[in-house]
Amino acid sequence: MSARQIAFYTCCLVLMGAGWGLGQPMSKIAVSTGYGHIGLVFWQLVIGMALMLTICILRRRGVPWTPAHLLLYGVIALVGTVFPNTISYQAAAHLPAGIMSLLLSVIPMFAFGIALIMGNDRFSSQRLLGLIIGLVGVLIIITPSVDLGQPVSIFWAAAYLIPALFYAFEGNYVARFGTEGLDPFQVMLGSSLVGLVIIVPLMVVSGHYVQPIWPMPVSQQALVVASVAHVLVYACYVWLVTRAGPVFTAQVSYLVTGFGLFWAYLILSETYAATLWLALVVMFFGMYLVQPRAKAAQVAAQAKPL
Repeated sequence: MSARQIAFYTCCLVLMGAGWGLGQPMSKIAVSTGYGHIGLVFWQLVIGMALMLTICILRRRGVPWTPAHLLLYGVIALVGTVFPNTISYQAAAHLPAGIMSLLLSVIPMFAFGIALIMGNDRFSSQRLLGLIIGLVGVLIIITPSVDLGQPVSIFWAAAYLIPALFYAFEGNYVARFGTEGLDPFQVMLGSSLVGLVIIVPLMVVSGHYVQPIWPMPVSQQALVVASVAHVLVYACYVWLVTRAGPVFTAQVSYLVTGFGLFWAYLILSETYAATLWLALVVMFFGMYLVQPRAKAAQVAAQAKPL
């Protein structure tokens, strides 16, 4: 890559980190008025579906509905949205947004462990060390006696690791089984539609429907911002992998956590004790060791139609 390309792709990377890092503070605001978590997941799916449908129409790409494609959509819908986001919105009512951003740093570490189980990766002592170091950072956060400068529910901090586990499994599932020849926008559209089929009955039974109000209150604005940012940044992520490669693009993990803490401070006025910054350094070091090197990452990228 030329110096100009590196500078441009770095700017893209920063914007992606800023967009994804905005998700945790926006989720915190969205749940602040007591909206039910299932209703919030419903509207997130609706917004994502509308954006993906528009993109697929503009690109003249349809969505196939064979049994194999339905299985793909179902898995992505459940482990990529319905299960993790249902937990995330509940956790957001009990955890500071910055803590949520920091805990998401464990995704690459969980992904490595799952990759070994599924046969997607080979054992590496360096990456195992990174996994152990990263988990030490997690222990700093969830140990009751540690003062982070913000009240942290140990139960919900531990529960918030479950969405990270789902996201790590989702990536490994795609690496293992592919996307049936579909591009990311088709997969997201199909999974959003299947997700709606799953979530609508749950919303009706739970009574968690969120009635849109115009002009929108701040909580509903936050949900729209988080949903739109996620879809657009995901599209940018896929584009950047094809241009700059998976190793360069993987560095967004650091930026998501860093920007998540920054947005939490700027928007929600969250401040933390020095102990949290120690946990951040420890987890970043663990993440650095866990991430595959260039050759391994290139092999993984070739196995992923996404």
